[in-house]
Amino acid sequence: MTRKTAPFAEKPTAAAGRGVTWVRPELVAEVEFRAWTGDGLLRHASFRGLREDKPAREVVREAPPDAPSEAPAPRARPAVKLTNPDRVYWPDAGVTKQDLADYYAAVWSRMAPHVVNRPVALLRCPGGIAQQCFFAKHAWKGQSREIVTFHDPLGDDDEAPLLTVDGLPGLIGLVQGGALEIHGWQSTLDDLERPDQAVFDLDPGEGVDWEAMIAAAREVRARLEAQEFAAFVKTSGGKGLHVVAPLVPGAGWEALKGFAADLAQAMAADAPERYVATIAKAKRAGRILVDYLRNGRNNTAVAPYSTRARPGAAVSMPVAWEELGPDIGPAHFTVRNAPARVLDHSDPWADFRKAARPLAAR
Repeated sequence: MTRKTAPFAEKPTAAAGRGVTWVRPELVAEVEFRAWTGDGLLRHASFRGLREDKPAREVVREAPPDAPSEAPAPRARPAVKLTNPDRVYWPDAGVTKQDLADYYAAVWSRMAPHVVNRPVALLRCPGGIAQQCFFAKHAWKGQSREIVTFHDPLGDDDEAPLLTVDGLPGLIGLVQGGALEIHGWQSTLDDLERPDQAVFDLDPGEGVDWEAMIAAAREVRARLEAQEFAAFVKTSGGKGLHVVAPLVPGAGWEALKGFAADLAQAMAADAPERYVATIAKAKRAGRILVDYLRNGRNNTAVAPYSTRARPGAAVSMPVAWEELGPDIGPAHFTVRNAPARVLDHSDPWADFRKAARPLAAR
């Protein structure tokens, strides 16, 4: 049944045809799927088996009875033109620039509260993860007009503007610029000098297993709750976990950094065989770094639902505490499976802002 060319009326893109063996359209397969995409593809498709009771030529595109035509209703996309939409950003996962834009459109309702109006820094990889990547926090020449910029009130007058996002078009503008990671400040433009969250980045040293990481996250939670702060957890999309405490803006940056340092250093002092609060890699083998340095002014942590510029196209995913276990590792959620999770699961961070508590000033 093998043939050299695609049997479709419309020629597939180069990315879609990469590594594909084309065959004559003679067999009928039963496929379960969630929806049609705006491009006429199947979303979250699952092969059920072959059908021998129906000739291939009788298989046609069906529409719901009340549909005006057989054409699928396209999902609304932000009005940002993507150049080279077939450019592959993650070669091992086959994820293109268009795939990344579609992913963010799918999760935007969950992601928006955690990135809108918040200063962001980026890891930009215009050629994908196999090419050169660089960290960027300033506006660049030729960036999308949808990307919002602002000047740091404490920065130099001649310093290039910083970046923020005010909606999905701006986020897609970052995708157009090759931003594969989005990292946010712990404050918003509404109250730049008074942070609204504390982040504890748990980073495993060599030889640390996943059960130890889960135990560390739960200990951070217990210590926060002992001080009457709520604690939310997310996978990092890399190797670890992030525990985040929502705050009522009030105390300044020094108070936040001091609070986070106290907690991290207390964990290291109480269990030096398990935890460290210093960055030096030489001291981290077999132990977990409780990184509190994400909580300074102009310091950032990867945003919820942001992708990571690592093989597999993993994303940083908010999860419920009871979900933590061996089945969900730090890079379990990806561009491919995260949209289905958003559709099928309630938001574990739905009450994030409602749970905010004030931090005492120092």
